Amino acid sequence: MSETHGRFGWYELMTTDVHAASAFYAKVVGWTPTDSGMPGPTPYMILNVGDAGVGGVFTPEGGCPEGARPGWIGYIFVDDVDAYVGKVVEAGGSVFMPPDDIPTVGRFSVVADPYGAVFTLFKPFPRDEIPPQPADGAPGTFGWRELMAGDLEGAFAFYSKLFGWVKTMAIDMGPMGTYQLFAYEAGGPDVGGMMTRLPDMPVSFWNYYAQVDSASAARDRALAAGATTMMDVHQVPGGSWIYMASDPQGAGFAVVSQEK
Repeated sequence: MSETHGRFGWYELMTTDVHAASAFYAKVVGWTPTDSGMPGPTPYMILNVGDAGVGGVFTPEGGCPEGARPGWIGYIFVDDVDAYVGKVVEAGGSVFMPPDDIPTVGRFSVVADPYGAVFTLFKPFPRDEIPPQPADGAPGTFGWRELMAGDLEGAFAFYSKLFGWVKTMAIDMGPMGTYQLFAYEAGGPDVGGMMTRLPDMPVSFWNYYAQVDSASAARDRALAAGATTMMDVHQVPGGSWIYMASDPQGAGFAVVSQEK
């Protein structure tokens, strides 16, 4: 298997206004947006850290699908998209977009776990050159992935079976339940967490945290640029600081930092 198999490697924002959203995140996170040059009725903007892209921003042709709202989706890299679509279905998941090719880019499929949390399976086509990737934890990279699951144990079993993820520390959150940290492989660093979603959360979903210099400074930049706070800056177990908000187009986002 490749080194990227079973790991998140790309993050994408579906929004109603590509240019406004790209400018917002440039101010808040520090990404440099560039037009990918891909054909289509609206641009596909790449969010860069230095010369390396870490995510994209787009508006679907015809606008956001009925019933959908702006939001982020994560890409999990696999060695065979078609085979893993079959494994998702076999494990109780569902398929929103069957396998298809993005010309010159890669093959993908949009799927969901058995509780409805959506993610994308992706295999890039071979590249002659790949820009040097920013170091883990560098500003602008995604520093944490979080699943608000329909059921913690059932969801973890699904992802572990598919990708080999392993449990690490379990944190007792009192009445909120258990927050389960996970790593991509045994002995690897913690890369995310899962918990059973709270009763006031209508759906299961993945949330992705962009690494920033300071959660408080990012909050101030976000509010000045039109964001709405959902959860103010606070410290989490392990010592990191986080902030959650919705951007001006209505997509939820989160940031994480080592400094308040």
